Amino acid sequence: MTVKTALHQGSILLEEGNVLAPRLTAEVLLSHALQKERIYLFTHPEAELGQIAWIHFGRYLHERLKGKPTQYITKRQEFYGRDFAVSPEVLIPRPETELLVEAALRLEGRIVDVGTGSGAIAVTLSLEKQQRILATDISAPALKIAAANARALGAGVDFLQGDLLSAVASRSVDAVVSNPPYISESARAGMQLEVRDFEPHLALFAGPVGSEIYRQLIEDAARVLKPGGHLLLELGYDSLEAVRALLDEPWMEIAVVNDLAGISRVLTARFLA
Repeated sequence: MTVKTALHQGSILLEEGNVLAPRLTAEVLLSHALQKERIYLFTHPEAELGQIAWIHFGRYLHERLKGKPTQYITKRQEFYGRDFAVSPEVLIPRPETELLVEAALRLEGRIVDVGTGSGAIAVTLSLEKQQRILATDISAPALKIAAANARALGAGVDFLQGDLLSAVASRSVDAVVSNPPYISESARAGMQLEVRDFEPHLALFAGPVGSEIYRQLIEDAARVLKPGGHLLLELGYDSLEAVRALLDEPWMEIAVVNDLAGISRVLTARFLA
């Protein structure tokens, strides 16, 4: 079995299984099975697959056909140009979250990333801003992965375990940044199988309505922020109005950033107590 043949057969299987981007997915999985960069597939199409690589590739294809996200198979995901380790204990970092990072890069002072998960936001901010970042998560396994990513990438991040901002001292930070859970329980049945059945529910579901975590986070942020501090929240595609309704005085200077599809993706507010 050559690389070219394996790649062709894998692409067909994934396409017949209605997997999105079947050719690209086959390339990523075959590269992972071979422990090679993707360029190897194109520069060595006639190379023979060893038995172990073939067995691994077959298992990866089977897992993907069952709905397991490619990132949980390869245990890697790129974010802001860097390679992050991921597992089913953490949400897979999404490209749209880079908009939240871009907004946070303009801020000064001490920043806390709430619900850090893989650590993608906190690590990126630390490396891009060349400063220490505080990060929290309620999940001990998630914090272990985030800390490993920080070490691997050389980022300065201090991790605290706790529910949202419960472990952060009052009036101690200049900015709160978060991509919190915002999916309502009623939306569970209609979700993509890859997300609903494989990504951590703790990082996905907020409660019956979907705005419950936003409400708690906004209340907590009013406690930990210094006067004049900033709150930056990633939004679900239909979260804007519910979140905006939670931001009365002393929250001011409310602004929204849209993604390339025109969806309201990041909300920023200033705490003017």
